[in-house]
Amino acid sequence: MNWLLVIAGAMVGAPLRYLTDRAVQARHDSVFPWGTFVVNVTGSLILGLLTGALSAGAAGPHAQLLVGTGFCGALTTYSTFSYETLRLAEAGSGAYAAANVLGSLAAGLAAAFAGVSIAGALWA
Repeated sequence: MNWLLVIAGAMVGAPLRYLTDRAVQARHDSVFPWGTFVVNVTGSLILGLLTGALSAGAAGPHAQLLVGTGFCGALTTYSTFSYETLRLAEAGSGAYAAANVLGSLAAGLAAAFAGVSIAGALWA
């Protein structure tokens, strides 16, 4: 049963990641990987909200499998982030590569903390 929840979440998260990435990237005339940045930060926010909901008892282990492992696991992408950062560095765009690493880390952590804080305010 648990693996079905993970699969169901991933079936929504993976295509949403692809579609969001393409939609965001199409709106930016830049070598910076905005699409991957957006899906990773969004996934961090959602996972923060879920973590806060779990801590408050407003969500259970099934939600964690469906949303956390399945949906967020398929929505976010560390491998693409790594590849795009390497590609930027190899192309001589070291400043963009560094901005991608630092910006993704800072924004992802901020989004996760914001999600936990929002969930805490909602279910306190």
